Amino acid sequence: MLHPVTQQILSLFEKHGSSMYGGEAVTQLDHALQCAELARQHNATDELITASLLHDIGHLLHDLPDDASDKGIDDMHELLGESYLTEHFKLAAVEPVKLHVQAKRYLCATESGYLETLSEPSKISLEFQGGVMSETEVAAFEKNEFYQDAVVLRRWDDLAKDPNLVSPSIETFTNAIESSLK
Repeated sequence: MLHPVTQQILSLFEKHGSSMYGGEAVTQLDHALQCAELARQHNATDELITASLLHDIGHLLHDLPDDASDKGIDDMHELLGESYLTEHFKLAAVEPVKLHVQAKRYLCATESGYLETLSEPSKISLEFQGGVMSETEVAAFEKNEFYQDAVVLRRWDDLAKDPNLVSPSIETFTNAIESSLK
């Protein structure tokens, strides 16, 4: 029997997972599954696999339209996700979710050419998410013990937008979710 929180997460994806992922050509569920599968293929910890699956859960928790970011609205999904996950999940599963937007800003500041690799919707959202980090912000970000996990998650996030990729079912990741609970 699955933990009630795991059941609630599966229900959220069942109810809202078919909505489109911003301006991308995949659904929220497809994006989450592709990201989690990349984590699994890279032998990530259960907590990082869970964070990869749930990094955009905040998009499933608000009532904004799918194209909110196209309209210049920052839904602050990373903070909604953090708030939702904090009560039930280990910090190693929550912090990368909270930090994955900041990781995009960080990579734009620290990795030459990274900005050019972003999809157009991701470039648009970058602007209202704070833009490229300053040196002071970079130094502060690097002090978080989970910043490297957030950066790795961000890279998988950037890759997990392939409309032709067939991903495993969400049930594939329930063991990782369950082991990431407090």
